[in-house]
Amino acid sequence: MDGESQKDRDARIEKLWCTLDSRKEGQIDINGLRRGLTKMDHPLKNADSLLHDVLEAVDTSGDGQIQYNEFRVFVDHTERELWQLFESIDRDHNGSLDKAELQAAFSRAGLAISSAKLDQFFEEVDTNHDGEISFEEWRNFLLFIPANAPNLRAILSYYSATGTVNYEGDVHINTSLNGLGEDSIAPIIHNGYFIAGGMAGMVSRTATAPLDRLKVYLIAQTSRKNAAIDAAKSGSPVKAVGHLGRPLVDATKDLWAAGGIRSLFAGNGLNVVKVMPESAIKFGAYEASKRALAKLEGHNDPRHLHASSQFVAGGLGGAIAQCVVYPLDTLKFRMQCETVSGGLHGNALIFQTARKMWKSSGFGAYYRGLPMGLAGMFPYSAIDLFVFENLKSFLLSRRARVNRCHEEDVALSNLATGTIGAFSGAVSATIVYPTNLIRTRLQAQGTVNHPSTYTGIWDVTVKTVAEEGFRGLFKGVTPNLLKVAPAMSISYVVYENSKRILGIH
Repeated sequence: MDGESQKDRDARIEKLWCTLDSRKEGQIDINGLRRGLTKMDHPLKNADSLLHDVLEAVDTSGDGQIQYNEFRVFVDHTERELWQLFESIDRDHNGSLDKAELQAAFSRAGLAISSAKLDQFFEEVDTNHDGEISFEEWRNFLLFIPANAPNLRAILSYYSATGTVNYEGDVHINTSLNGLGEDSIAPIIHNGYFIAGGMAGMVSRTATAPLDRLKVYLIAQTSRKNAAIDAAKSGSPVKAVGHLGRPLVDATKDLWAAGGIRSLFAGNGLNVVKVMPESAIKFGAYEASKRALAKLEGHNDPRHLHASSQFVAGGLGGAIAQCVVYPLDTLKFRMQCETVSGGLHGNALIFQTARKMWKSSGFGAYYRGLPMGLAGMFPYSAIDLFVFENLKSFLLSRRARVNRCHEEDVALSNLATGTIGAFSGAVSATIVYPTNLIRTRLQAQGTVNHPSTYTGIWDVTVKTVAEEGFRGLFKGVTPNLLKVAPAMSISYVVYENSKRILGIH
């Protein structure tokens, strides 16, 4: 094989045995095998589960020890199989493998491997970095693969299982491989997820701030305006349609009169301060939850989570973020409801609102409506992320099949990402909107624009339905959807592009 003489081959195998049998005992147990591989700096040194598989494959007598004759039989058989596999991949028969030949071999074997993973695999095996893998490099790296008949699928499994995880959550093999060992789980989530999430939230909320302002203003109004309903009852459908948009128009005029463009952006400074950590924590906690749930499922691959686990991960991400930023959320809502023509604005209004809240109920004022907030946020975040991830996965799989490549080599356009983000956000926001309205009224109670006060969740629900009907629970849903769709679209586009820029998946 590979032009090596029998004498040279015997000497090489003898030398390898002496390296493994570092204590010169004439036999090797599992600890001795680990010591020998550590001395060689072989990637198997950290793969305890595979070490037992190797020992079982070599130890044909079953006594828990590897003798030289057993080792020699194993090496002869494995090298012969590796040579046959090498020759089948080496289509131009030049005695070395290039990336194109490896990629083609994986494709013929029905294995989709991304270009990035192929590059990492190639770099690790090509020890002299000449751009080609010789049989010697191929054999040395794969000699201890615990398979009777090595094939490309077994090689990928072997390669993944020899991975270790560093403190940053990157998978490493011999300190030069990052990312191929997908079965490993990061103990600490990559900081990039928090940065990407924070950037996504800041950009999307600022772009849609006026619509958020309109939504809060309409929610705070408890009077029942029935112009459209009365017109419909009187037999004037055209007039009824004309009245449908009046609440939005009137609200916009009121807000403009209270302070012009500045009034439409009232509370946006707090929004940005709040949304940076909120989005960062939401996306970061979501990614961490996916990895933890994948570990509980036993496969450690967050991209192949069970549907229920993915739903729970999304909910946990939103709920954790909500708990952290809720005081800022309450302060923002109350500040927006205190904005009136001729009144305080900006920082002066923020400080005055904060002081009034503290005087009224102390620290508890900042957490009014939290149970309702969590009751709404968990399903909202869960549905939003669940729908987005599944639509994204569907589109990537479809494009990968069409292009006959790995899903990681397919990139969604910003238009596609924005569209599915807008859809997922609109669906989730509509489903949980009544809880959002109840929470906001609890937070805003006793302000200039919402003077009503409540004893709790049941009280605000009963009063809302009694005074405004069932439709009152959906008051402000139109500007909310006009805000949510572009906000989530922008958020996901920024998040996905930020992850790409930061080099995370």
